[in-house]
Amino acid sequence: MPSIKQFQVTFDCAEPERVARFWCEVLGYVLPPVPKGFDTWDAYHHSLPPERQGKWFACVDPSGVGPRLLFLRVPEGKVVKNRVHLDVRAGTGLVGDERLAALEAECARLIPLGAVHVRTLYADGFDESCIVMQDVEGNEFCLD
Repeated sequence: MPSIKQFQVTFDCAEPERVARFWCEVLGYVLPPVPKGFDTWDAYHHSLPPERQGKWFACVDPSGVGPRLLFLRVPEGKVVKNRVHLDVRAGTGLVGDERLAALEAECARLIPLGAVHVRTLYADGFDESCIVMQDVEGNEFCLD
């Protein structure tokens, strides 16, 4: 049986382009290439029937290593805690106060982009601490 080597993470949201652009800034992702025959994503989306315009947006890891993120417009709003969330590894390789300072610096960088600091969870020695945040539509993610 072949193993799956690629996957994408899909988010339900109200404003796919806004959320995709937020995550591009958080992760250093980019928009995928525009489909052939179009100069911009706006031109592509405006070519679709009205009911499909703005229905989805995606972003990709420019190195090709990380998963593609897909954002789909849905009519209902978020009502409960995410069952799956992203952990943004902002403190990798650091320990103690340096790790916590790196997490706090990343939190400070993301707030002007529209992220919300929910709470900081402290663990013994700060090596397992994380900062719980929300993206521009209230989806939880962690800085760890």
